[in-house]
Formats: sequence, C-alpha cells, structure tokens
Amino acid sequence: MLHVKKKVLGSLEKCYSLATLQYQGKEHFLCAAEKVNPCYLFSLDGEKEETVWEGPGGVMTMVQVPGTDGQFLATRKFYSPNDSKEASIVIVTPHGKDDWEVRTLCDLPFVHRFGLLQAGDKWYLIACALKSDHEYRDDWRFPGKVFVAELPQDLSGFDDDHQLELTMLKDGMLKNHGYYLHQDDEAHTSAVVSCDGGVYQFIPPQTAGGSWDIRTLTTDAASDGLLMDLNGDGEEELLTIAPFHGDTVNIYEKKNGKYELAYTYPEKLEFLHAIFGGEVCGQPTWIIGNRKGDRLLLAFTYENGAYTAQELDRGRGAANVLHYVHEGRDILIAANRETDEIAMYELTK
Repeated sequence: MLHVKKKVLGSLEKCYSLATLQYQGKEHFLCAAEKVNPCYLFSLDGEKEETVWEGPGGVMTMVQVPGTDGQFLATRKFYSPNDSKEASIVIVTPHGKDDWEVRTLCDLPFVHRFGLLQAGDKWYLIACALKSDHEYRDDWRFPGKVFVAELPQDLSGFDDDHQLELTMLKDGMLKNHGYYLHQDDEAHTSAVVSCDGGVYQFIPPQTAGGSWDIRTLTTDAASDGLLMDLNGDGEEELLTIAPFHGDTVNIYEKKNGKYELAYTYPEKLEFLHAIFGGEVCGQPTWIIGNRKGDRLLLAFTYENGAYTAQELDRGRGAANVLHYVHEGRDILIAANRETDEIAMYELTK
C-alpha cells in the first residue's frame, strides 16, 4: 500500500501537458495548458519559477531536446480533436528568466502526441496525428497517421519558412491517440502507439539508413498503452486503457509470443486518460486517471498473485501525470485538467 501526501502547487486553466526539463544545471518540470493559457516552469520541489509563455497553448506533448540546456519541443494549437487543423510542433529555447523563444519546427495538422527516440548515437522524431482531416465536429472519416524524421543536431535553422521534412510511416490509424516512450536498453528507445486498430510498437532504424520496425502488439482498440513487467515474471505486460477516451482498464500477458488479455478492471471508469508505468517506491506500478464520473487516480500493482488497484485521489480529473524521484522521495505530479489543479503527490510505502 502507498501512503499519499498531497500538495496543490497552483491553478492553471485546462492544465494538460507535463514534462521534466534539465535547465541551468538542475531538473525542473513543465506544465502547459490545452487551451489558450500559459506554460509554467517548476522546480522539483514544486515552486513555480518561470512563465515560459502566456499562449497560444494547445499543448499535448513536451519533450526536451537531447543534450541541451532547457531547449524543448512542444505541440502547439491542438485545442481539441475538433480544433486542431492548425497544430504544429515548435522549438522552445530559453534566453533568460521568463524569456523563451518559440519557433516552428514543422506544421502538422492534428498532431497530438510525439516523441524523440534514440538508436545509438542518432535521435528520431516520431509524431502521431490523431486524424488527417475533418469537415465537421466529431468527423472521424479521415484516420490518423504516424510521421518520422531524423532529428538534426542543430535546430537553429528551423522556423515558419524552413521546416523539418517529415516522412509518413503508417496511415489508416483511426483515433490515433496514444503514445508512450519505451526504454529498450540504455541507448535505444521505441514508441508504443495506440489507436482503434490496435497497439503498435515503433522501433527506429538500428543502423544508418535502416528501416523502421513496426510490431503489432494487439489488434484490440486502445486509447493508450504501455509495456512494463508489472507482475515480476520477467516478461513485459501490455497495459491499456480502451477504447478511445474509454472506460476500460486491460492487462495483457505474453503467452507463446502473443499478448493475451489476462485481466480487466471490474469497474468502468469514464474518460480514462492519464497513464504512467514504472517503479514507484521500489515496486512496478501502473498509474491511471479518468476525467469524468468519480475522476479517480489509481495505482495498479501485483500483490499476492493478483493485480490490485489502490485509490490515490478522487474528484480531480487528471489529464496526464509525471513521476520522478527527488531527494529520495517518490513524487507524482498530476495535471488535473477538470479542476484546473496542478497537484503534487508524495508517495511512500
């Protein structure tokens, strides 16, 4: 069981995206909003240090550029599935306190999630578009796509008129919502991407000029998913929330080389969204949150031969969560979008 000590760090209307940031010799974290609202920089202790921007917002994802002092990439102007035709990925560079330059890396309509994947000494951008077009509200006739590009070491030359060229890697991905970074080994990462057509693992080229490897983990619809060894058997489980913005928590175990459904949480949780998997207080833990109904924040572990869930908070509505260890303390940050609350949870056994 986890003991939870909560602290509210501040209020940000429709707070949504979270990311850690190495800046000026220290680790920080960023919190940005879904709508036309600010992005803030916090210390790991939870003190607000800077305002990165006042708008335009629409931030689904933020990722630090490797090897830089505080430079990061972010989605911009993805305000909702029905208002994201003008979405793009931008480069954000600090020049001083509350002075951050924002330039366009690439325009990409409906870009929802993206990440940077490492393959040895090379880095790749992988960008997931939720859909490819629409003509009216809740129009899903145009499935999403996955785009990739090798990330240049120097991003100083990119702007509105000089954009990074992307290559379409996979299409036909209806409700292409989920992205999760998977650490394959010390120098290699891959991406777990979820959509109505299933969950896929995208592995970047392992040699110069090589091809991407796309593996189908399951053909069951999912909104988000990740791979981790939750039950300690030495084999990674596939953990998903389903379907798109759905209400079902699933755990798949690998049997004879294929993922088979092994557990479904008995309760329906409306509008599941937040997701994290990793070690918390020394134990493999999966944390999820939903945005409607009771708005629960739950931690799943494997205890005494069974998957179990513990309630960490309720009534807040986390869009995303971020975990880190600071000064020996396990910290979970939640962007509680439905209540405009940026919250810190200190977790102990």
